[in-house]
Amino acid sequence: MKDGMRRLTILMLAAFGTVSSTAQSPPARFGLGQPAPADLIGAWDIAVMPDGKGLPPGKGTSAAGAAIYAAQCAMCHGAKGEGGTADALVGPEPKAFAPFGPQYEKSRGDARDVPFTIGNYWPYATTIFDYIRRAMPPNAAGSLKADQIYSLTAFLLAKNGIIAENAVIDARTLPAVMMPARNRFVPDDRAGGPKVR
Repeated sequence: MKDGMRRLTILMLAAFGTVSSTAQSPPARFGLGQPAPADLIGAWDIAVMPDGKGLPPGKGTSAAGAAIYAAQCAMCHGAKGEGGTADALVGPEPKAFAPFGPQYEKSRGDARDVPFTIGNYWPYATTIFDYIRRAMPPNAAGSLKADQIYSLTAFLLAKNGIIAENAVIDARTLPAVMMPARNRFVPDDRAGGPKVR
């Protein structure tokens, strides 16, 4: 019995030594996958920057966006963007300051808290386009065409009173939209730490 236990212990130690020596020196390549082709990278490289870089060709209006919103968005965000099972999108109040902080709390008093919306919180109009293109509708993200996304963006901006109902939104006009909350955000200009780009 003792010899059996001794042999088992020696085998376990030998196996452990093999595993630990293998774990300490991984191979240079694992032989998995392949380099991503440029066209595949391009299909996923759809970021839209605040200055409009990355916006595709196309255009849209609030009127065209209203029909798309009713069919694709209202079931979650409410018929008028007031919120439902998903966040509220429309609600430009408060106009003079952010929907948080001491000034807001003083003006709010005992009233209900207002939600963060496109009209009172988002600093750049281009991020509306970017978010819709990437994530909406949730059951078919990426399925909307550029004109549909421009139209939805125009609809949401118009409902928040940021652009006129008849405005045409495209890659030139969207970055020029001045969002009410643009100046409520402060660029992080701290120095001394590692630079992240």
